[in-house]
Amino acid sequence: MWKFLAFLQKNLVVSIPLFMVAGIVSGHIFEVSFLQVLILPLTFLMIYPMMVNLQIKKVFSGGDAKVQLATQLINFGLIPFIAFGLGLLFFADRPVMALGLLLVSLLPTSGMTISWTGFAKGNLNAAIKMTVIGLVAGSLATPLYASWLMGAVIEIPLANVFRQIILIVFLPMLAGFLTQRFIIWKYGKTRYNEDIKKKFPLLSTLGVLGIVWVAMALRAEMIISQPSILLDLLLPLIILYGINFLLSTLVGKYFFRREDGIALVYGTVMRNLSIALAVAMTAFGSEGAEMAVIISLAYIIQVQSAAWYVRFTGKIFR
Repeated sequence: MWKFLAFLQKNLVVSIPLFMVAGIVSGHIFEVSFLQVLILPLTFLMIYPMMVNLQIKKVFSGGDAKVQLATQLINFGLIPFIAFGLGLLFFADRPVMALGLLLVSLLPTSGMTISWTGFAKGNLNAAIKMTVIGLVAGSLATPLYASWLMGAVIEIPLANVFRQIILIVFLPMLAGFLTQRFIIWKYGKTRYNEDIKKKFPLLSTLGVLGIVWVAMALRAEMIISQPSILLDLLLPLIILYGINFLLSTLVGKYFFRREDGIALVYGTVMRNLSIALAVAMTAFGSEGAEMAVIISLAYIIQVQSAAWYVRFTGKIFR
């Protein structure tokens, strides 16, 4: 089972489209409204394992305040407004999709921030700190940004979004921290780092693919009746990620040393799409599945672009 999950995680650029297609097919053939009950357990399966490996202590280490500040300025001072502008441009008559695009931009950093920074030989400690700061700040800022930028055109259930953030981010974060402490106490730090730690991201991948399948199944009829909608959603995502990569690369290359610059790129471009999916599916009712379509497509763009960027990192950051 672990090998199969590792294969799915390593090949997200293939496995996510396969699960999207499987969801569309099953939603077209069968009555799938009952799948709503799976959203909460799949959300837990997606978020909790990710929190077990979160290294909260790294936030309190010093020495990189400048790159951390620049990262969060890009994450919260620029990218959400670029996404909002793209939403106005491409989805003027579809505010739900515009909000989905905004959710993609509002939750920066994920475990992949650390992984890709490592692959590209960047500053891992800075990447870990960016991940924790981005996770906490993004979770607190998302309801406020969504209400501020989109509240005039779509009803934002502010209290419900905050409640869901607590349930799907902060409670799993606490549970994950306690689980990590217990495992280290029970089995030792060496076994945790060399064996047990590797299994949790695989479980999180299973939750991601499950949520993608459910979201596509619940919106299957809409997608089948308007297949061009997928292409319409891909273009603004490609533009958003393209602008993000270009902006972060220029800042990282010309203002920071190589290792910090690489961490900054992955600390701003990698979005926490798992939490964005969870917020969409749990806080926005039936409209959440529609938002989940664009968030699911963002996985494909994000994984593929991150992999290609690693290949060219040596040329970009000489």
